[in-house]
Amino acid sequence: MTTVPRPAAELSADDARRIALRAQGFLGAPDRRAGVRGVLRGLGQVQLDTISVLARSHELIPYARLGAVGRTTVEDAYWTGSHAFEYWSHAACVLPVEEWPHFAFRRRAYRDRPHWGHELSAGAYDKVIDQLRAEGPRTATELGGAKNKGEWWDWSDAKIAVERALMYGEVVVVERRGWKRVYDLAERAIPQTLLHDDLDDTECVRRLVRQAGEALGVGTRADIADYHRLKGEQFDAVVEAAGLVPVTVAGWGKPAWADPAALASEPRGRHRTTLLSPFDSLIWERARTERIFGFTHRLEAYVPKQKRIHGYFAMPVLAGGRLVGRVDPARDGGTLVARQVTLDGPKAVPAVARALREAAEWVGCDAVRVERVDAPGLAKDLVAALG
Repeated sequence: MTTVPRPAAELSADDARRIALRAQGFLGAPDRRAGVRGVLRGLGQVQLDTISVLARSHELIPYARLGAVGRTTVEDAYWTGSHAFEYWSHAACVLPVEEWPHFAFRRRAYRDRPHWGHELSAGAYDKVIDQLRAEGPRTATELGGAKNKGEWWDWSDAKIAVERALMYGEVVVVERRGWKRVYDLAERAIPQTLLHDDLDDTECVRRLVRQAGEALGVGTRADIADYHRLKGEQFDAVVEAAGLVPVTVAGWGKPAWADPAALASEPRGRHRTTLLSPFDSLIWERARTERIFGFTHRLEAYVPKQKRIHGYFAMPVLAGGRLVGRVDPARDGGTLVARQVTLDGPKAVPAVARALREAAEWVGCDAVRVERVDAPGLAKDLVAALG
């Protein structure tokens, strides 16, 4: 691990929490003129996931910061006008197109690595490229089929080829259509000024570490490195050149670094009250969420039903800069169903009610039904607050 220089600042735990909230877009007035694209540029990435309860995660993330922005507006902001592309960052993510050059190091690494046992028939790769060049954007199904007749991982030659081309950077995902990836040639989808792999690996990583530090505001080595799934050693090699400054945070017990701009002014402004996707970059890393908010959260969608504590897709509730509860939502026609609600005491009731009402309106529901509250004595208060 890198030797940490003398800290530039000593932060209280509350200082660090407010810095993180502002950096992630939850403290202060949102930039509504920049809209969804502004959120994407500020975060540097928005994680994608197949789960859809209220909405998919890439819709929930701008909603959480901007409020009830139209869902079509969200999709258009990502997928029209060559403003974004999909690639492997923290996971499968939508990324601002300006970051295309920064992932040259990952594209090079993919070209040099084994292909997980996926054999590809001779000529299949070139066939897919030629087809895209002649026919324009296509799904894997339109390119010849996504799967063979076996298990879900039993990809067709067309799917293997186009995914390989995606990793190499010859192909880009330009939209999601019914959750299917739509592929096109990078030479058409990425602006020519950005379509290059000129940056060496060190410069790519330096830029991504800087971007992650700005998006998080303050973080440990692991926090910042994991933002774009970098290795700790990669972080160590560039953090000084990236311009992040070492700080100490009371109670963290680990060295930390901050964006110097985040230290230049005190975080102030209106706090957002909202439901959070478990894949939101504010809370996606459990250890960081516990360290900043004193809140232990685990996505239980992949936990056997009988072992779940808070529910399939429990969404933390943010209010006043704190995580004050959880809601496991569902839809029943025009009703938003709170299948299970966890409240951090009576003071959380108004905030959770507000978050539920706003989310219901956003997804076109005209009623909210509460099925279970972990503290039964607060159930009546919650229903009344929703009234």
